[in-house]
Formats: sequence, structure tokens, C-alpha cells
Amino acid sequence: MSKPEILYSVRAQRGNTLRCKGWRQEVILRMLENNMENAEKPEELVIYGGIGKAARNWESYHAIVDSLKNLEDDETLVVQSGMPVAVFKTHKYAPTVVMATTNIMKADWPTFYDLQEKNLTMYANYTAAPWEYIGTQGVIQGTFETLSAIARKHYNDSLVGKILLTAGAGGMGGNQTRAMTMHGGVAILCDSNIDIINRRIEKGFIDVVVDSLEEAIALAKEKATKKEAIGIAVVGNAADIFEKSLEIDFLPDIATSMTPAHDPISYLPSGLTVEEAEELRDKDRLTYLEKARQTMIRELKALIAFMDKGVKAFEYGTSIRKECIDAGFDEVEAKRLPGFVAEYLRPLFCEGRGPFRWICMSGEAEDLRKIDDMILEKFSDDLLVTRWIKLAKEHIPIEALPARICYMGFGQRKKFALEVNDMIRRGELSGPVAFSRDNLDSGSIVNPTFESENMKDGSDLISDWPALNGLLNAVGMCDLIALQANYSMGEAVHTGVTMIADGTAESDMRLEVAMTVDSGIGVVRHAQAGYDIARDVANGKGKLTNENIKIPLWWEPTATFGPKDLEKETVN
Repeated sequence: MSKPEILYSVRAQRGNTLRCKGWRQEVILRMLENNMENAEKPEELVIYGGIGKAARNWESYHAIVDSLKNLEDDETLVVQSGMPVAVFKTHKYAPTVVMATTNIMKADWPTFYDLQEKNLTMYANYTAAPWEYIGTQGVIQGTFETLSAIARKHYNDSLVGKILLTAGAGGMGGNQTRAMTMHGGVAILCDSNIDIINRRIEKGFIDVVVDSLEEAIALAKEKATKKEAIGIAVVGNAADIFEKSLEIDFLPDIATSMTPAHDPISYLPSGLTVEEAEELRDKDRLTYLEKARQTMIRELKALIAFMDKGVKAFEYGTSIRKECIDAGFDEVEAKRLPGFVAEYLRPLFCEGRGPFRWICMSGEAEDLRKIDDMILEKFSDDLLVTRWIKLAKEHIPIEALPARICYMGFGQRKKFALEVNDMIRRGELSGPVAFSRDNLDSGSIVNPTFESENMKDGSDLISDWPALNGLLNAVGMCDLIALQANYSMGEAVHTGVTMIADGTAESDMRLEVAMTVDSGIGVVRHAQAGYDIARDVANGKGKLTNENIKIPLWWEPTATFGPKDLEKETVN
């Protein structure tokens, strides 16, 4: 099918003009368009992460748009791996859209590519398929809070004068330089594609690109000595840059990467230009995958070598350890490199915190500013929230529709969403607001090489939790619910969700339930695993409290099942 140029530049509609039969349908349509406005390869419907797509093909994209424009308030659109397959008569409290993407039995990469070529599936990634991507900032607070944990644990709570060496400037990885400079530190980031680096510079996430690693190191040391923040980019393959750094004895304070190892067909092998890689990928996929995995092993070995020399090194959710193990690398050696969730972020997940977001459908930056100001007033007792919002207001650029990410936790999300709905009702905001979250949330995913790695009770592989999350979101009348399985093929099962505030009493009712169950199941998941922080939060003893869930006090993950004290079986 030919691809007219007009298809390459979708822009999300702004303002209060409805093209659909209600705001719920219109908001979901604008979320899809916002994905496309932020897309890395819009002509291929690829949003980010190598091959994460918003729709299976252009025919499906236009069919989805048409379906949303004609969808009644009491109907539900069904989407299977990026293709609309049915509209069912349901009821006005049912989801507007339900979807399932990349759920494949006995999955591996050859199986996936065969099914994709038969036009039977597509790659979901995290927020691409469920139309929840908000640009480079979508993961930035996760990076910021990971760095915060490293600062607390290793550097007396400050990264000023410290240097981060990392890789990957794509739609997710490109946030890393800005997250480090928001801490007052210095970042060196390498990527093999100058066009991708330039895109991050244009978006305001990288400050400068230099000609060589030596120049990057010299500039980084100069700025670190002066205690000045800067994000530096250099063109180069991660494995090559890391190995050279070790060879010349340059040891950063922190080392990681966000190269697309989770999607090896998008991982650029060492020794190939971008153009050569594309040619080999099209001509001989198996050879490409072999070369990619050889380079991944070199990258992983370098990160482990950094760690052994005292650098705070970790895997940042790329699944590089798993891919290398699958390629024959020693499993024990690979897993010596810690993953960032188990090492740094899990205490936040225990509070139901995670990458919660909101998007202003009006397109007005003033709406985003008013919401930021409301948060600083209403949540002034939460340092994690208020510190982030103050920094985000100053440092995070708007990409497409105005949006924000914030690690709000259990109870806070409901309070916040209801307040936003009231602001719309009072006319303080110019239009509806959509709430979503990354699938990397406390109760929405199982991935034993990432989010659910090294769980206290050994439940790394249990995939009941995202299933329960999706079921509860349906009960909670969420507006879009997505069930997905992907990441490193076959490793992750997760859910996506969108909830809408339009100022109505019906939105109050929906948000009251949806905002409770979506993060609440995450608290329960960690409480059941034996984390005291989560138990305290669920039982009203922690910072984040809510009266609407109960957990068994007697649960001990290693004990024989059964109540130890029937009088204390459940508490509010």
C-alpha cells in the first residue's frame, strides 16, 4: 500500500470541538493521535522502542479512527493486536475500548516475526499499543527516582559533581541526560544514530553533541569539577564506547544503558552503520540477530566490568541480561549485574507509586500549569511529589499535548483525579484530562527480568497480578483497558489503562473506583509478597492510606497457608 506523506504527520486535535459522539470517545481518539504526534517512525506507525506500534497497519489505523468517531456511549470497541475487530453493544459504564496485543503462546522472536509477517499481530511495547505514550518524558521520573535512590544509597544524597555514562537516545532512553542534570550531575550518552541524538537535542533532553568519547570525557570532567550540570551526547555503539572507556581507564560514577536489547532486531550491532543495519535486517534476519546478540554480550560484559571496578552499574529495564543468557552467556555471571527495580525502586512500588501520567486534551499549556500548582498546594506534605513537580515545571518540555508524569501513590491518585475533575467542572481548566500510567506500575506487570525480579516471596513468575489488574479496571469502569505480553519476547505480561475526567458526576463515580483499584492491586501484590511497607500502606499505617482495600494479616509467603489469628484476619 502506498503511504501518502500526509499520513506521516498526524497531529492530535486540540480545543473543545468534538468529532465523536462523546468526550470519552474523543479523548481516546486524541490519545491515539498524541501517540502518532510523538512517534519515532510515524510512517511505519512505530511510536518508540524499535517496533512498538499504535496500529497494525494504516488500514487498521483509519478503521480505528472511524470506529471511535461513530462509537455510541453504550458501545465498546474491541482491538486485537492493533486491528479493530468488533464493536459490541454494552452499556454506558463499560470501557470505550478494550484491547489485547502481542499475547502469543510459546513465544519467541522467530514465532513473533512469522506471525507479524502474516498480518496476525504487532509489537505492543509498553505505552505504544494502548495509545498512552507522552513522549520522551514518559519515563523520566523513573530515571530521576532511580538516580535519587543511588544518591541516597551511595553518594550522601547528592549527584552534584558525579558522572553518568549511559547509552540509548531513543524515545525512552533519551530522557537519561535530562534526569541526571536535574540532579545537578553530568551525563555522557552514546547512540549510534546521529538523527536520534539530534531529535533529543531538539526536544530539549540533551544539551550538546561532541565528536569523540575523549572530548565527551574531558567536557564531563570539567563540568563535574565545577559542579555544573550538562547532558553530553556522542555518536557511537554502546559496546564500543563502554569498552573504550574501560581501556583508557575512564570510570564514571554510574553506568547503565537503555539500548533496545529487549527488541534485538532494533539493536544496532557493532561495526554496522544505520543504513547497513537496515539492509542486513531486511536481507538476513537470523544473521542480524546473531550479530546483535554478540554486541549485547560485549555491552553486558562491560557493564559488569564497570561494576567490578566500583562503578554503580545496573540494568535499566532493557532485558539485556535475559537476551544474553538466551544467546549462551553464563546466567550466574549475567545476573551479577543488578536490575534497577529490585535494587532501587521497589520501595516506591510498595506504596503503589509508579509512572502515573495525565494529558490535557485542550492542548493548553495553561491547563498543565494550573494542575501543577494545584498539586503543590494539595500535596505539599509529600516531598517526592512536590520536588518532582517543581523540577518538571522548570526542566521538562511539552511534547505534543501538554502532559506530566508523577510517581503518585495509592490514595493520592484518587484524590488528585477527583480534584482535577472538579477543576474542569468549575471551569478552571479548558477541557477534559486523561489519566494513564506506564505499564511499569506496581501491580500491572510481571516480568522476572525487570519489574518482578527477585520478589521477596519468590513470586517473580506469577502472572495472576496483571490479570487481576485488568479485571479490576473493567470493574472500575476504566475508559480503555489493554492486556499485553511482550518486552523481551514471552517474558512480560502487563496491562495499560486510560481514565478520563470531563467534569461530570459520572466521571467522579468512575474515578473514585478506578483510581482505587488500579494502584491498590499493586499494594496488595507487594503486601502478599511480604513487604512491610506495602502492608502498612494497605492497612492505613503508612504515608499513603485508603480505606477501600483489605489484606489478610496472617499471610506469610513461606508459611503454611491458613490464618494464624482469626480475630485479625482482615483489617481496613
